[in-house]
Amino acid sequence: MKIYNNILETIGNTPLVKLNKLTKDVKATVLAKIETTNPGNSVKDRMALKMIEDAEAAGLIKPGGTIIEGTSGNTGMGLALACIIKGYKLICVLNDKQSKEKMDILRAVGAEVVVCPTAVEPSDPRSYYSVSRRLAEETPNSWYVNQYDNLSNRQAHYEQTGPEIWEQTDGKITHFVVGVGTGGTISGTGKYLKEKNPNIKVWGIDTYGSVFKKYHETGIFDENEIYPYITEGIGEDILPKNVDFDVIDHFEKVTDKDAAVYTRRLAREEGIFVGNSAGAAIKGVLQMADQLTEDDVVVILFHDHGSRYVGKMFNDDWMRERGFLDEGIKKASDIVAKHGDLPLITLYSEELVSHAIDRMRKYNISQIPVMRDGKFVGALDDSKVYHLLVEQPDLINTAVSGIMGPAFPIVSANTTLEDLSKLINKENSAVLIDQGDNKFHIVTKHDLIAAMASK
Repeated sequence: MKIYNNILETIGNTPLVKLNKLTKDVKATVLAKIETTNPGNSVKDRMALKMIEDAEAAGLIKPGGTIIEGTSGNTGMGLALACIIKGYKLICVLNDKQSKEKMDILRAVGAEVVVCPTAVEPSDPRSYYSVSRRLAEETPNSWYVNQYDNLSNRQAHYEQTGPEIWEQTDGKITHFVVGVGTGGTISGTGKYLKEKNPNIKVWGIDTYGSVFKKYHETGIFDENEIYPYITEGIGEDILPKNVDFDVIDHFEKVTDKDAAVYTRRLAREEGIFVGNSAGAAIKGVLQMADQLTEDDVVVILFHDHGSRYVGKMFNDDWMRERGFLDEGIKKASDIVAKHGDLPLITLYSEELVSHAIDRMRKYNISQIPVMRDGKFVGALDDSKVYHLLVEQPDLINTAVSGIMGPAFPIVSANTTLEDLSKLINKENSAVLIDQGDNKFHIVTKHDLIAAMASK
């Protein structure tokens, strides 16, 4: 019988798959190293087991002990599997930007999960770096993994991932591309491949809000580069010891939106259901496609499985809330369709200003068309009402007709976004869309901005 003695023996030997549709305009052969076939569904299984085995050999872990680590979720899963087989307890410290699915999975395999805020300095006692170290100090018979500075991390990829890729490509690989977080994957794999062929290019995928790219190019650790970002698993606000900048030839930054969009496209166009960093990696290659030739063989490593992002990148509402979902908004009717079932709130010109204020508050709106005899004769804007009342408070008991501005322009439902943008300006904050059958809808400046952002 061909069997494995335990689940840890199934780590590694992941497949290499050719990409076709997303890379149809790329001259090179582009291959994906699919790490989701590891038992924990991510590349982190490799280094998690290696770090524990090296710690055991060094006497850092005692039987029945507790392993503690700050993780984005994937390393925690790899550690959890090893802890189950080897009999250790596990505490995983995550920041609050990680997906709920990752947290739930860790709890499902027996880990204790501690959640920390993302938007704090690494040295802040609330950061997941600081909390991990504190828990290790406070917990008896414990070992703090520290995947960022534990060099067993990159050694695992030097011993496993690099040789696998070299063998799978028959040594024909010319470029290795992967998202960079702790730096272990790119540094260990890249070192092995460059020892085999110094001409192989190693490209790291970074994200906006991370320090890697600028530091690599200038040697300057610029804190102004650091700000919160959505992409998970890549980028850092520290410089982990596992990142060997001498091995990396280039860092390419990819936006949060592009990472999310291309993660979804990998699933829909290539049938590869992988995580957020994979979307960033394939988009990074497409951004650098002009540097590739027909003779090149590019290997992109896809870190983890898409099931950990079903509540985020694979959720339309989540994408829509962040303006990441391209819904094909091209004309006025497309904007109206998003909330066309809502009634148009209007005022009659003889109503009082106080009535207008009440209606703005009730419906949480800032512009109201004014009517007389069934026609639009004027409009009110909350900022204009506010300034007038500050100067003349008694106006609140006068008719709307006394303070209203010109009526909003009326356009057809087929009006383009470009033409709408010409009508909405400093003097005019909204446009009315004629939907036919005497039905109208309002499009404000904020509606237009949201529509243009989602194009």
